[in-house]
Amino acid sequence: MEKIEYIENIKSVSELTRDIKNLLEKNFYEVEVVGEISNFKAHNSGHWYFVLKDSDAQINCAMWRAFNLSINFQPQDGLKVIALGKITVFPPKGNYQLEIKKLIPAGRGELYLLFEKLKEKLSKEGLFDQERKREIPKFPKKIGIATAKDGAALQDMLNIARRRYPLVEIILAPCRVQGEGAAESIVKSIQLLNQQDDIDVIIVGRGGGSIEDLWPFNEEIVARAIFNSKYPVISAVGHEVDFTIADFVADLRAPTPSAAMELATPNISDLFDFINKIIYNLDLNISNYIRTKKSRLDFYSKSYIMNKPFDLLNNRAQNSDYYFSKINDLIASIFNNKKNKLELIQKSLEKYDINLPLNRGFSLIYQNDKVVKRSFLLNKEKEFKIKFIDGIVEIN
Repeated sequence: MEKIEYIENIKSVSELTRDIKNLLEKNFYEVEVVGEISNFKAHNSGHWYFVLKDSDAQINCAMWRAFNLSINFQPQDGLKVIALGKITVFPPKGNYQLEIKKLIPAGRGELYLLFEKLKEKLSKEGLFDQERKREIPKFPKKIGIATAKDGAALQDMLNIARRRYPLVEIILAPCRVQGEGAAESIVKSIQLLNQQDDIDVIIVGRGGGSIEDLWPFNEEIVARAIFNSKYPVISAVGHEVDFTIADFVADLRAPTPSAAMELATPNISDLFDFINKIIYNLDLNISNYIRTKKSRLDFYSKSYIMNKPFDLLNNRAQNSDYYFSKINDLIASIFNNKKNKLELIQKSLEKYDINLPLNRGFSLIYQNDKVVKRSFLLNKEKEFKIKFIDGIVEIN
């Protein structure tokens, strides 16, 4: 029987895998790989799994949802790409894989890097901040459009505007949307529309195309023109999978020019439904109001005051006569009281009437214009007067 010698520092599978994992992840923390996508699968979790290969080799790749949300194109089998990421090891299966952070279509790497650099710069300056974005008016009177005057995108937007909301007025500021000088032309159109006093919203965009065709909407001057617009701006560049710097700056991003016009205008049928609802509610309120008033009128028409008005008037007249008599009686009572008091006063005054004793044969003696009430008060040496009922006699 063969003897098995004890070997020091023997490793378990887990330990060996861990060492390999540490070695690979430490030395391949940031790599760039070019290859062709194969077996692409978008998992329900939002993560992407695929193989990156060339003619001689292949490597499993994973791109987590947090990173692939920023990808502005749709990966598919056969597409050649540049992947930026790191090597990781999955211990349960002993496999190594490339965890991708960025994915760039091959041949567009330089433009993509320029895109990312400008995006990061403008983001730090606050041009993409959500809190500065303005609401799009629900019922615009005028919509400004900055796009090519002979492009299919313009015709699509005009057709949708006529169908959805024919009341709106379209102001076109034509511009070049691709090629040399296109960015400057777009900026000029945005500025011209901002010189108008009554525009409600501006749509800036064009139809689909290659990344090179759409590149003017990734220029910094276009982004700043949108940011400085005094009117809300809807970006409408390319197709749904296309993203440009203009989309991040705009107040609202539309996946296509047609969708932009739909976002900018209410549906006329919805508007009619809204008006009909208002009319219905108004009619209902008026009917209820009339019904309430009619019910109250019926109540009053059946009341005593409406059915027997003359009885009510007679009652009122009788009440008036009653109160008139009461007032007369009160006045008569007051008059009699005053008359009785006056007679009492008159009788009291008659007691002091000087003519009463004179009528009975008495006389009054005056001296010095004063009545002499006692004999010892009379000075016989001086003149005095004696008053009778029929005259006065002077005594010298």
